[in-house]
This record gives sequence, C-alpha cells and structure tokens, in this order.
Amino acid sequence: MNYELKYIPQHIAIIMDGNGRWANERGKERSYGHQAGVEAVRRITAECTRLGVKYLTLYTFSTENWGRPADEVAALMGLVLSSLEDEIFMKNNVRFRVIGDVQRLPDAVQQKLRETEEHTAKNDAMTMVVALSYSSRWEITEAVRKIASEGLQDITEETVSQHLTTNFMPDPDLLIRTGGEVRISNYLLWQIAYSELYFCDTYWPDFDEAELHKAIESYQSRQRRFGKTEAQVESEASPLNEK
Repeated sequence: MNYELKYIPQHIAIIMDGNGRWANERGKERSYGHQAGVEAVRRITAECTRLGVKYLTLYTFSTENWGRPADEVAALMGLVLSSLEDEIFMKNNVRFRVIGDVQRLPDAVQQKLRETEEHTAKNDAMTMVVALSYSSRWEITEAVRKIASEGLQDITEETVSQHLTTNFMPDPDLLIRTGGEVRISNYLLWQIAYSELYFCDTYWPDFDEAELHKAIESYQSRQRRFGKTEAQVESEASPLNEK
C-alpha cells in the first residue's frame, strides 16, 4: 500500500496494549503474550522504516508496571534483554534510544540498553524510542526539578520541552493505542498536546502492517489545525502563500 509521502506521520507513538489478554484467551501465561508482542514490534518497526516514519516511540513498561506480580516483571525484564538484538536495528538501519527512569532497572538491563544505544548510534533511517520504566508525570516532575536546580527564572514552554527526556525528537504526530482501551495511561502527556489519537480493538500481538495502514489512513483523513480555524489552515495551505 502506497501513501503520499508528505502525509506520513514523522513521529508515531504507540501504547502496545493487550498482550496479557491475548495470551489469556489462548490459555497461556501473560509472558507468552509479551513474547508475541515482540514479534509485532519487529513487524511494525520494519514497516514504519519502509514508509518513511522518522521516530517510533513504544510504551514498553510504565513506572506503574512495577506493581505487577514479581514473576511477570522478571519475565518482562528478561524479554527486554533477549529482544534487544542487532537484527531488528541493523537490518532496518534503525537507531535505538530509551527514555524513562532507567536507574530502577536491573544492572544487566541497563548495560544492554547502553550497548544497544552505542552500537546503533550511526543508524539514520529511523529512531526507535523505547519508553521503559516511564511515566509522563515522573518525566514532568523530573523536568521541574532540573529547572529549579538551575535557578531559571524566564521559564517558557520551550524551557520545559528542553528539560524532558524527549528533547531530542519532535512531538508525536500520531498516537496509537491497541487493545480496546480508550485512555492515555500517563504516556507523553506534554508531548501529545496536538497529536492525532487513534484507538483500535486489536490486541498488540495481532497488530500488523494492515492495522498500521488503517491508523495512518485515519491520520491522513484529518485536518490538523493546532488551535486555528479551518479557514486559517486552508488559507495557509493555499498555493498563493507558498514561497
């Protein structure tokens, strides 16, 4: 399926929901669903790269997820280690970055994250950002602490944005949530102020290229106004205003 390149969202953020329910419906442990979810990550990473998406941010593990059963958390941490393989990044020329309170992660996971970031640093087709031990309220709180510690007085929206962990990339154009839930779950709250939102019932392990295309088609059908009137947007888009 082909799309006009100018309408491809440059930054897609995804809440990958439904792994556990997907596994339960098949009589399996939740960890089985998380493993299947890794395969979906591989599919979507490759397709986003092919389409020309520049940033893909995946909500992998929230700070609230630390409250889950210890065996599930341990399985998830093990899965992080095993899934950070070179193939998914080097094959697709994808750079890897991580955001979140990584100091809470096991030492082995922290080391693997650093190694993967360093090894993929020169890849430039797309940047995959994994939100790990992340929550937006944690991120904003940390930004406020940094600003206060620097003694800044003239604080603007740009000041806040520069102190967030996402300061190296643009805000998401499109936020996708799978699994049938219709909420944001403490994810990129500052950054998605003007993002287009797309919710679907498909569980993350079943989310494939066709489902991604549906989300992008929905995005392409919308007019992004950023608080302006429809007439203003149409006027600015007029060929008479092109330089």
